[in-house]
Amino acid sequence: MELSNKSEYALLALLELASRYSSGESLQIRQMAVLQDIPNRYLEQLLATLRRGGLIKSIRGAKGGYVLAREPKKITLLDAWSCIEGVEAVTAKVEQHGKTLETQIIEEVWQEARQAANAVLENYTLQDLCDRRSTQQKKELMYYI
Repeated sequence: MELSNKSEYALLALLELASRYSSGESLQIRQMAVLQDIPNRYLEQLLATLRRGGLIKSIRGAKGGYVLAREPKKITLLDAWSCIEGVEAVTAKVEQHGKTLETQIIEEVWQEARQAANAVLENYTLQDLCDRRSTQQKKELMYYI
């Protein structure tokens, strides 16, 4: 399992939206693109996918933009990853017919690894990412004598 640029950019955009969730502030595409150094046109496509997946909502008007569809603590990283990469990436099954015993064994272990990775992603939420970022920022601000 690999973190694609597409998934990384989507998570970066979601992280920006999650950090503004409590204030109710919406973010426009160009703001997110600048904050996270994501190409504008690519971000538009990702946000459309996240909106169709029910993770974000768009707000129309002069002060419009995007907001999370639900609380950051209720959106897991697995939700985001499966929305961007597709359900097949999360639930890929091993087909057994016509394979050698060795190939079947390797694919079974690969399936087990995928399930373990999914379990980890299921345990982390956007709120967890926000909390980690906040902790890291505080560490960077500390001065040691």
